[in-house]
Amino acid sequence: MRQGTERYLDGFARILADAAATGRRLTRQELESRRTLGERAAEAGHGLRALVGAHLTAARTVWPADHGCADGALAALHQAVDAFAEGYERAQRLAVRQEEAARREFIDDLLYGRSNLGRLAERAERFGLRLSRAHAVAVAEGPTPYAEGEPVPRRVEQALLTRFGNRDVLLTTKDGRLLCIAPGHEQDVLPYFAKYAHDATGGGRVAIGRPQPGPGGVVQSYEEALNALEMAERLGLDDPVLHAEDLLVYPVLARDRQAMADLVRNTLGPLTAARGGAQPLLDTLTAYFDSGCVATEAARRLSLSVRALTYRLARIRQLTGADPNDPAHRYRLQTATIGARLLDWPAKEL
Repeated sequence: MRQGTERYLDGFARILADAAATGRRLTRQELESRRTLGERAAEAGHGLRALVGAHLTAARTVWPADHGCADGALAALHQAVDAFAEGYERAQRLAVRQEEAARREFIDDLLYGRSNLGRLAERAERFGLRLSRAHAVAVAEGPTPYAEGEPVPRRVEQALLTRFGNRDVLLTTKDGRLLCIAPGHEQDVLPYFAKYAHDATGGGRVAIGRPQPGPGGVVQSYEEALNALEMAERLGLDDPVLHAEDLLVYPVLARDRQAMADLVRNTLGPLTAARGGAQPLLDTLTAYFDSGCVATEAARRLSLSVRALTYRLARIRQLTGADPNDPAHRYRLQTATIGARLLDWPAKEL
């Protein structure tokens, strides 16, 4: 019998021998004693396979010589091992729930900065993170919310483990989104997560924050990724993967809302006088600037002829007094166009 498992077979041989001799079933008390021992074995970290093997070895020492008693012994063995495994699994489920609760509490404290940073760094090591290093966070959102343990998060986590093994990477969920926290120097992890999460969520969008140092760096990178997702929604960006560093100009522009509203009102306000309102001409400016001021590409994006696009640009110049093709005017028009998208104008009053 494997050393260290004997204590979890306490009374087993006696119960089995008595049940085999009498043909009786195990009593409720006997079954509960097996479940209790199963729980204790699980809590002590013993493997179930070795424990079942120990039961079978012990059973051979008291197995009845009378073949007529073999059926009773086999039934009792089945009951005893089944009850033991039930207790073992019960303890395992409880341990998993406790681990999930601890993990969720840690994630909440980590992302909301609600814990002492020194204590947080100590707890992080339990989940494979070393917060003394720089970390970056990627956030993926799909058509439906996701929770830990569901098929999509499990599939993404398994893909990461298969590709990278244990590289201090933590995958979790928060507010229905998938989160991947990785060391800043592991530059291949988050792009791979982004690609796989985009596919696994059926074309969901992923934002990647910049690597930030220290225990508070995870929060900063996480907030950058969330802001990138929000900014992409407001601007109507269709990129499947967003990098926060590429979008830093937009928070800067949005920081002074009143100044931005004044710029939009003074620069683009005259477009409301156009037939059909300002929106078609604002869409024209958006497509024109997004295509690098290439008329043929902007026309293709708007499903217009180049001639129709040229007419619209001329109408914009006529109403606003600013020429999209004039470098002196272009920056003001483009900034005002971005501001209009950030402020949801003209749908909302400024």
